[in-house]
Amino acid sequence: MACCFDYILHSLDIKMVSLDKAVIARLKTHGENFEIFVDPDLALDYKEGKKVDINELLAAREVFKDAKAGKRASEEVMNKILGTIQLNEVVDRIIKKGELHFTLEQRKKMIEEKRKKIVSIIARNAINPQTKTPHPPSRIEKAIEEAKISIDPFRSTKEQVDSVVKEIRPILPIKFETLELAVKIPANYAGNSYRILREFGEVKKEEWDKGDLLCLLEIPAGIQDEFYSRLNSLTHGDVKIKVLR
Repeated sequence: MACCFDYILHSLDIKMVSLDKAVIARLKTHGENFEIFVDPDLALDYKEGKKVDINELLAAREVFKDAKAGKRASEEVMNKILGTIQLNEVVDRIIKKGELHFTLEQRKKMIEEKRKKIVSIIARNAINPQTKTPHPPSRIEKAIEEAKISIDPFRSTKEQVDSVVKEIRPILPIKFETLELAVKIPANYAGNSYRILREFGEVKKEEWDKGDLLCLLEIPAGIQDEFYSRLNSLTHGDVKIKVLR
């Protein structure tokens, strides 16, 4: 076994993921196995259609019939079944049509990271409709645990947010909502305010009044307090904000 892995290690590129952090991506088709060693996070990104550098994705620039044993796939078999022996094309087929095999520890880490992203999105966009105030992330986390929701590490965050909100709603009054704000920023702070305005929401309309910036802004309701804090800090409290909707 050691000699097989020595061979694999010799094929590593300095940009590649290390072999001990890699997982196997496997495509079973027509009675044959095609396997590659890949970075688990980049492989998921690639599977979701994101742009990924193949040199960073792979731990070895080889296609195997048995990756753990270091047995390479025959080019003749690859060409016959996959229609190509070009590495980029073969990798594309394996990741998009095959399966990713993770260790238990990798799977736990992926679930935890995805849970944090889901909680962050909900906290940013949702409020308590009874009090019109945002829920802190810790409260959302607790509701997810109480509802015994299983986070799928292989489904995108966006796909799972709606279902998570639906499942925690009996436990936590929650609603996705946006706010429309009228904001007036004094002239001496107007230039520096643009980055904050665009970071927090969408500027629907803007105009100038004697150097002061007047704008109509739409933001997720859950970040209202943070938005107020940032603008107040920039302007030393010399900003006017009115909720229109």
